[in-house]
Amino acid sequence: MLEGSADPGLYDYAPYRGRRKVVWPDGKTVAVWVAPNLEYYEIDPPSHPRRKAWVRPHPDVVGYSHRDHSNRVSHWRMADVMSRHGFPGSVSLSVALCQHHPEVVADGVARGWEFFSHGIYNTRYAYEMSEEQERAIIEDSIRTVREATGQTIRGWLAPALTHTPRTLDLIAEYGLDYTCDLYHDDQVQEVKVKSGRLASIPYSLEVNDHYGFFVYNMSGREYADTLIRQFERLAAEGEQSGTVMCIPLHAYLIGQPHRIGPFEEALRHIAADGRAWIARAGEIVDAWRAQQ
Repeated sequence: MLEGSADPGLYDYAPYRGRRKVVWPDGKTVAVWVAPNLEYYEIDPPSHPRRKAWVRPHPDVVGYSHRDHSNRVSHWRMADVMSRHGFPGSVSLSVALCQHHPEVVADGVARGWEFFSHGIYNTRYAYEMSEEQERAIIEDSIRTVREATGQTIRGWLAPALTHTPRTLDLIAEYGLDYTCDLYHDDQVQEVKVKSGRLASIPYSLEVNDHYGFFVYNMSGREYADTLIRQFERLAAEGEQSGTVMCIPLHAYLIGQPHRIGPFEEALRHIAADGRAWIARAGEIVDAWRAQQ
């Protein structure tokens, strides 16, 4: 056998068939949660040796202003559609947004949305951070979100999906109890950490609007059809043991006028299906944890 690096030991291997049955409230077969990424990007952030913040040379006015559409216009378009069909948000929050655009955060609070941390800025990367730097970001996230929303964050999605080897252990040490940074399953799973308890809730790259539009080059209608097909499969398989579907969103993408209509059709389809338990991330983790 060829030698390779050791299994990182983040979680136990568990084949999809034969697992302990998970039952969602009222006999629903799939828990559906929506994760709006409410982000803040710096137009000219500090450079990082391992990753550029923007494709173009700084300052990238095009990239910055495209994303700023979220906080000026498309957040409200996206949020109104979600609220109209009974979908609360579980917000992946660039914590600096609390200072830069508190109106956006306040709107989420008024809608009853849950907030978890997506780092401070989406243009600051965790690669090569010291433990002290990483602790400072976690502490800042807890403090700032509590001051802005009254909530104590429970979850974490690493800024720009960047990590250190200690990230999961640190967030668990600080009392957070779910991570969105593992893409390995369609059910909630236990994560191995040094202290505390940490669950991995299924987030998604495959039905993330960023991947849909930037990677797979989908039209708005193709993306909406993808959401429906994802839902139908997970709802059917969830009859054996409850599954989880996440819909990760970025308002500057899904909230564009030409995309919002098909997206609303997809939400209407899911909301009308009796198999869907529409919930917040923390509620899903709590329901799963109660059955372990």
